[in-house]
Amino acid sequence: MAELASAYEEKTGTKIELEGGGATKGIQKVISKSVDVGGSCRFRVNNDDASRASIKFNPVAWDALTVVVNPANQLDSISLQSLRDIYSGKITNWSQLGGPDQPLELYVREGKISGVGHMIRQLLFNDPQMRFVGSEFFPSSGPLEKAIEKNPNAIGMTGISSARKRNFKILKLDGKEPSFENIKNGSYTLYRPLYIVSNRESENYAEVKRFLNFTHSREGRDIMRDNGVVPYLEAVWLSSNLQRQWSDSRKIKN
Repeated sequence: MAELASAYEEKTGTKIELEGGGATKGIQKVISKSVDVGGSCRFRVNNDDASRASIKFNPVAWDALTVVVNPANQLDSISLQSLRDIYSGKITNWSQLGGPDQPLELYVREGKISGVGHMIRQLLFNDPQMRFVGSEFFPSSGPLEKAIEKNPNAIGMTGISSARKRNFKILKLDGKEPSFENIKNGSYTLYRPLYIVSNRESENYAEVKRFLNFTHSREGRDIMRDNGVVPYLEAVWLSSNLQRQWSDSRKIKN
């Protein structure tokens, strides 16, 4: 979002002020009209109160959920099943993955409706109520990512664009790298749409629509590619693979 906002300001003179805090915070602020636009890496859930007609989730890109470890970690690839076993507490030592006899410390986002937390539950378990057995829980992705950079025994998940900016080792998933092409063709299976959330009742809605149009322009798509994500319209067919998961979403107790 930061790179798109900067390019849009340079092109139009309109400044988009950015604030972190996660998908849920952004959605809630758009609903309350305290901000004009929000970024989200998950679709709406009942808790959002986002079913009202004025709130729209506008898909702009495809992102990968990446498995990240400290650069000192010797592991290069992990299976989908091993990942499920880590989050469910069946794997608790690196020796179970062929590594040293050291505790495996899973770092997890707090809450079940955080963007990353919700999508891990959907993509790995198809269960938005799944309870993760983590070593430590974090209020947002930034502190989680920083903690993994410092701990050789840590493991966690975050989006590809964030992971590329950190001092991480990004693991392959079942031998597949979260590369642009592997996300685009669906062979890297932990992909998710990224949304810009808008409110038709916002007093700046016309400007929001212009920004949305910019994200789909050639310049906007180039910025997305440079950040490792796939422009939504270049792989729109991926959405059909996720429809069952969206329809299965139900009220979540955070």
